[in-house]
Amino acid sequence: MNGPVRDQVRLTEIFLSLQGESTSVGLPTVFVRLTGCPLRCRYCDTAYAFHGGTVTAVSEVLSTVSDFSVTHVTVTGGEPLAQPGVMPLLTQLCDAGFAVSLETSGALDVAAVDPRVRKIVDIKTPGSGEVARNLWSNFEHLNAQDEIKFVICDRQDYDWARLKCDELNLWSRGREILFSPSAGELDPATLAHWMLEDRVPARLQLQLHKILWGDEPGR
Repeated sequence: MNGPVRDQVRLTEIFLSLQGESTSVGLPTVFVRLTGCPLRCRYCDTAYAFHGGTVTAVSEVLSTVSDFSVTHVTVTGGEPLAQPGVMPLLTQLCDAGFAVSLETSGALDVAAVDPRVRKIVDIKTPGSGEVARNLWSNFEHLNAQDEIKFVICDRQDYDWARLKCDELNLWSRGREILFSPSAGELDPATLAHWMLEDRVPARLQLQLHKILWGDEPGR
């Protein structure tokens, strides 16, 4: 039974768009959105991926991704690591020559992720409602290419994120740290002001896809 499960994933959608987040922002990217997530972040904008989906062979996913003829692929959700089939999917995408990134909540173990995959780990702030789900041991398994994201809802989240970066010595580990204002909750200019005032060595991240297309699914 374990073999077939690892050869397939429950898939919500595959689509081509511009990468809206991370240091690859603006690059044409194929998004593979898997179904299901054990978290319920208050600001989640992909709740449509919590349920449903279609059981799809990993080989079929690779074939569909290849048809788009672009280099970059992002596996996202939901929470991709909730599915056993995501590990062979990530490895096979890397084997096929794609530049692969994984968007994960930081609540599930990333130790077994193929080291060629760039992990975008979303640390849950108090404003998310899921701060207790952060798996802090994940930091032991991050590489220099990986990125750490904080979605900031308010001043409390901002101060908390700075404190965590200090406590965990994230500033000096050579990884990209992203501070992203929660859409519709925190004015990006306000966050920018705080970061400049405090000389925060993080990257302000805006969601390009929302600027271009709003909340349209699949973009």
